[in-house]
Amino acid sequence: MSECNMKTRRGFLKSLIIGGVAALVPSAGFAGSVVNQRRKPNVVMIVCDDLNDYVSGMTGHPQARTPHIARLAQSGVAFKRAYSNNPICAPSRSSFLTGIYPHISKNLFWDKWHNNPVLKNSKTIMEHFGDNGYHVAGSGKLMHHHLASVWSEFKHKADYGPFVYDGENRVAHPSVPQPFGSIGHVDGSFAPLSDPPYGPDAKGNKGWIYGTWGKVIKYNYVDEDNRDPTPDERNAAWAEKKINEFAKSKGDKPFFLGVGFIRPHTPLHVPKRFFDMFPVDSVRIPVIKPDDADDCHYEDVYDSGVKGLKYFRLLKESYPDLDSALKAFTQAYLASVAAVDECIGRVVEAVNKSQFKNNTVIVVTSDHGWNMGEKDYLFKNSLWEESTRVPLIIRAPGVAVPGGIAEHPVSLIDIYPTLIDLCGLEGVTRKSKKGARLDGHSLRPFLKDPKSETWNGPNAALTMIYAGKGTGNDPTKQHWSVRTRRWRYILYNNGSEELYDHDTDPYEWINLCGDTRYGNVKADLKTQLFRMTDR
Repeated sequence: MSECNMKTRRGFLKSLIIGGVAALVPSAGFAGSVVNQRRKPNVVMIVCDDLNDYVSGMTGHPQARTPHIARLAQSGVAFKRAYSNNPICAPSRSSFLTGIYPHISKNLFWDKWHNNPVLKNSKTIMEHFGDNGYHVAGSGKLMHHHLASVWSEFKHKADYGPFVYDGENRVAHPSVPQPFGSIGHVDGSFAPLSDPPYGPDAKGNKGWIYGTWGKVIKYNYVDEDNRDPTPDERNAAWAEKKINEFAKSKGDKPFFLGVGFIRPHTPLHVPKRFFDMFPVDSVRIPVIKPDDADDCHYEDVYDSGVKGLKYFRLLKESYPDLDSALKAFTQAYLASVAAVDECIGRVVEAVNKSQFKNNTVIVVTSDHGWNMGEKDYLFKNSLWEESTRVPLIIRAPGVAVPGGIAEHPVSLIDIYPTLIDLCGLEGVTRKSKKGARLDGHSLRPFLKDPKSETWNGPNAALTMIYAGKGTGNDPTKQHWSVRTRRWRYILYNNGSEELYDHDTDPYEWINLCGDTRYGNVKADLKTQLFRMTDR
């Protein structure tokens, strides 16, 4: 075992129930706002799935089309360096919706959060708002493992459709070449909805179906103007209707509205007009350095069958060359981002047209990002920038500086305490001593002054990924990363390291860990990592 790995094991997590918690102290809410102070602010929280930095203003992709997100950012603060604490769906969501780091709860991967001893004894953000007198309504994918009891009402469960159905099974769209299509109906499929999988004469349920599990529900498509709504469109329509219902209500009970959109999670099936925004021949592929993975250590700790490495390899094998492969997938991803942006716009516009505009906090974010072929990797669940970086926009009337851009590194764990602070919620977030306190910090200082240097939170954003079944729920056996304004430092559980200087290397092409000139930088970042994980 390497010396570094021995240090990694040593003295880790002395107490799993201790967490930083400045955010538990009730605040004045919308102090200084012109809104009616007698009513607590409403909250609209919008969570996308697998949305990386392909968003206007984030420089992730020059052709990204997200005008609605951009418009929202002009009325609030956009966080330039916001990161997922665990870049895979289930643990990311169970972490930021409970406000507890995965290594504190030991909910590290796909286990159901509501069976976890720590998380089931801690209030979700929905429960805490409910306990503070809010009507808590939701629809779509919020928690990966849905639990109806944490909501006042919940409409549609997560639906990853439309899927392709061959009459017997869900499959990848027939237009997707092999071997990539062999991945299956979720991750191996992309196509515009205008491309009927089996032609107009398909009988029975063969063709497009909704994504409900256990039963087949036909998704009807005639043309762009005569079709069923996608699951995301259905959730946007529900949210719009719900906001209008709240507006007509004679009560003064504030609301927390959660909306979970699936796209751009695979399968990348959206209406044709979004594909048409990005003609495949003119799509610019991600900036990729040949042999970029050579000085990385991901393949040292995972085998070649892990999804990200396998998906990249199969995509490359399915087309005449890598450029063609990446153009096809990137077109579908950009189209899906544009589609979800339109849904976000519909929800925000409903707020803007209501009397709630100046008394509603709006949060838009994603559970994690997505690698688009960088370092021979096509998936989430890596510790690199593309997989960990997420959009985060917060509009808080009377508090947030319109059009502000905050550059300090923050993470999803900070959302829960921020909303407690903005809304002046009272009470503890633990249900019992078996629960944990919140780990994040309120982002209010950055909302008031995006260039603030007086934040109580850390100087780095913390991310971990699960190392595999053999590691159980032991945090000391996982892989870690910290991201400061300038640096990214990665520590794998075998002691391997990566160090990237974002001032000179924004694509993380050059691993500096072997360069003795950066020994002090590496040591400082490792110290920060150990401090943040209580080693």
